Amino acid sequence: MLDGIRDILEMDGYHVTTALDGREALNVLAEHSFDLIVSDIMMPHMDGYQLFSAVRASPKWFRIPFIFLTAKDQRIDVRLGKQLGADDYLTKPFEAEDLLVAVEAKLERSAALQAAAEAEIGELKQNILNTLSHEFRTPLTYVHGYLDLILEEGPDQLSVEELSGFLKRVKQGSDRLRHLVDDFVFLVMLETGEAMAAFRWERVYFTDLRSTIETIVRQKRPLARRREATLVVELSEPLPGTVLHVGYIRSALNRLIDNAIKFSKEGDGQVIVRAWTDDDWIYIAVQDNGIGIASEEIPHLFKRLHQINRQMLEQQGIGAGLSIVKGIVEIHGGRIEVASQVGKGSTFTLVLPIVAAEQSPDWN
Repeated sequence: MLDGIRDILEMDGYHVTTALDGREALNVLAEHSFDLIVSDIMMPHMDGYQLFSAVRASPKWFRIPFIFLTAKDQRIDVRLGKQLGADDYLTKPFEAEDLLVAVEAKLERSAALQAAAEAEIGELKQNILNTLSHEFRTPLTYVHGYLDLILEEGPDQLSVEELSGFLKRVKQGSDRLRHLVDDFVFLVMLETGEAMAAFRWERVYFTDLRSTIETIVRQKRPLARRREATLVVELSEPLPGTVLHVGYIRSALNRLIDNAIKFSKEGDGQVIVRAWTDDDWIYIAVQDNGIGIASEEIPHLFKRLHQINRQMLEQQGIGAGLSIVKGIVEIHGGRIEVASQVGKGSTFTLVLPIVAAEQSPDWN
């Protein structure tokens, strides 16, 4: 049977390597690279289920499509193979065409997934390159340029006002660099699960969300005034308790309000921060009356390092803000919603679960 299956596949143009049992298969996998595995279940030393588990446990092999080809045709065996996550399950006796169709389908699917992953990685690399070449270069120019001026002139040759102005520019550049680095680091924390781990360690049962929102809005009023925007807060009384990483939620709200102020209508901006509840959820909405977002752009809003109309809007930043907000609200078991109309403005809404005090986690 082993030789027959190999012959069928080789006659169809595939390069095939065989192994007599799961243990030998692992040794072969360690020595060569493969695009697909076809395995029996009943084998000596290491059966097909054990082989499958070993393959899926290895970062080098877990993406390889895996087909069970076996005489076991009981429903419980088929169900177990599918529960384990096998890509297909063929039973003996089988037609050669059935095997070839299954192999071709799984290889095509694997190739499509690989191409999609490579395209996503390529896009991310390009975004990172663009960010490094533009966003990091600009503040570095501030820092480097003004420090050069101070050193060339000599601190003693500059007036207090000149020196203070130069140092102010240096600080602006270094602050912007710090924010960029912080955003990159937090994106990595979200991707690696470190942010989720921090949430689990530092979460608290929180009943003062209304006060927190009011404090953030109060802190943002000077920024709104500089942008000639009105900042309004409309909160229901009271807001129920929930489980939060308070620092993370503050960061998410700060980012949404900053964006709303930045993109509100120039000279006559209005930003409204609302909060209300239903039986299960707390809703915190940040609404602006600015440029709005085209419907075709909304699905891309939360991509890492993505900015809409960057050149036209002359934005600063790396396009990480909304991606970070989405990651924060999702580790809280919530979601973010967006509604927008071009020329009318946008509303971003954080949706967080209500948690009764007796349902809060056992911190110990």
